[in-house]
Amino acid sequence: MIRRLGSALILLVFLIGAVGLALAAGDGNARKGKYLYRKNCRTCHIDGGSAKSLSPIDKTQAKWDEAFKNIEKMPCKDKWSALSEKDIQDMYAYLWGHAFDSPSPAKCE
Repeated sequence: MIRRLGSALILLVFLIGAVGLALAAGDGNARKGKYLYRKNCRTCHIDGGSAKSLSPIDKTQAKWDEAFKNIEKMPCKDKWSALSEKDIQDMYAYLWGHAFDSPSPAKCE
């Protein structure tokens, strides 16, 4: 009985964590976000590019939250204005979901 209860409790904690991660990433599509990030951002944010090198693991999830709340303060804000709200959500889902402190951090830049 105690063993069954312990197993159920562990499963419940895991389920709550998984649901929390899914809700935190919002409605974005991380796979599409990866494509959009590479197409729109990596051209400049790469070693030797016109902007500082940047990949998902360069920031924590909290730092990505902060960055996406303050898009208007980014040096490249004019390029962001060309993206749809859905595209921005998709890139956020990719970057946040593969941040340094995420359960599945990016393995390469």
